[in-house]
Amino acid sequence: MTREVPTLFEWIGGAAALEKLTANFYVKVKADPLIAPIFANMDARHPHYVAQFLGEVFGGPAEYSRERGGHAHMLTKHFARHLTEAQRRRWVSLLIDAADEIGVPADPEFRSSLMAYIEWGTRIAVITSQSEPHAVEQEPMPRWGWGEVKGPYAG
Repeated sequence: MTREVPTLFEWIGGAAALEKLTANFYVKVKADPLIAPIFANMDARHPHYVAQFLGEVFGGPAEYSRERGGHAHMLTKHFARHLTEAQRRRWVSLLIDAADEIGVPADPEFRSSLMAYIEWGTRIAVITSQSEPHAVEQEPMPRWGWGEVKGPYAG
């Protein structure tokens, strides 16, 4: 009997778990002196949008693409923010702290995939943040799985 492998979205606990994760995370962000200024004018729905984005990347429904414009839209939100490596590292650290606090699965296989995406995604954000606003061609949303990537950046 062959069992279907769950997506990372399913493994983490679906949309509800991602909503809880991003809500907890952005409470930490607002209190952090290094990265709070970046999010000073954050839309109140920003944690929800990030949960949708992560959900789609991890194999869940394409809500972010339908409602927000997909990967290209997310990239444009980082233009001209001039993020630093120190800010990127703090973002990663706070997200992992938030994940631990809410009980995101701690098994090594899942955490390895989660960390791989977080490292990759935050590095793309830093690179993109150095650019001035410009048109971005729409590409498929990256799809992260158990040790593999599907999408525009898959090699």
